Amino acid sequence: MTSLLQQQPTRVQAVLNILIESPYFYKKDHEDLFFFLRRHQTEFAAFFKAHFNWELTLDNKCARLYKPDWFNPRITPTNRDMFNFTKRDECIGFMLLLEFFEQRMEEESASVEDVENLRFRFGDFLRYARGRFVELFPTQAEAYSDEAVRSKALRPIMPQLEKYRFIEKIDPPADEPVEYDDTIFEALPALWHYNVHRLSRPIVEGDAQPVTVSATPAT
Repeated sequence: MTSLLQQQPTRVQAVLNILIESPYFYKKDHEDLFFFLRRHQTEFAAFFKAHFNWELTLDNKCARLYKPDWFNPRITPTNRDMFNFTKRDECIGFMLLLEFFEQRMEEESASVEDVENLRFRFGDFLRYARGRFVELFPTQAEAYSDEAVRSKALRPIMPQLEKYRFIEKIDPPADEPVEYDDTIFEALPALWHYNVHRLSRPIVEGDAQPVTVSATPAT
C-alpha cells in the first residue's frame, strides 16, 4: 500500500475518503475511482485489515467497509447515526423488501453484473408485502389492509431506505405527476449485501425484533 500511495497519492487518498464518507461506494458514484479500487482490492483490503481491523467488501457495483467494533464507550447505540428500525412491522417491511428484490431478480434472471439496476413500482411492492403480512399473521388479516401496510409498514421506511442508499426514487417528468403507488424506485447495489433468511425465523406477535444496519462511515 505504501508503494501504491507513493505512485498514485491523489487516487489513493480519494478512494480512502470516499470509502469512509458513506456506507456504500457505488460504481456509478465515480467509475474511474471504483475501477482503481477493484484493480488494487488486495492492497486496500490488507491496509484496512492490518491498521484498523476493518473488512473491505467489494463486488461489481458496490464497495463497503465493515467496522466490527466501537471504541468510544461514550458513544452509545442511541447516539450513533444508524439505519435502525425498531417497530415490528417496519422491520418486517425492510425484510420483505429484500425478499421482494430477490424474487424479482429470479424472475428477471438478473445479477449484480447487469449494467442496469432493477426498478420497481411502489404499488407492486405494496401488493407483495400485503400478501406476505397476511401469510405471516393470518389471524390478523383484517389489520393488514392495503392502507394499513402502506401507512404503517412501508411509507415510514422508504425515506430511510433512500437516505442510506438502498433505493433511489426516480422522479417523473415535471409535467407527469404520479400517485405514490406508481412511483418508480431503483434497487441500489447495497441490497445484494443482505439476505432474507431472518424471515424464516418464527415471528412472535408483539416482538419488535429490530433490524439494525450500521450507516456510520466505515461500518
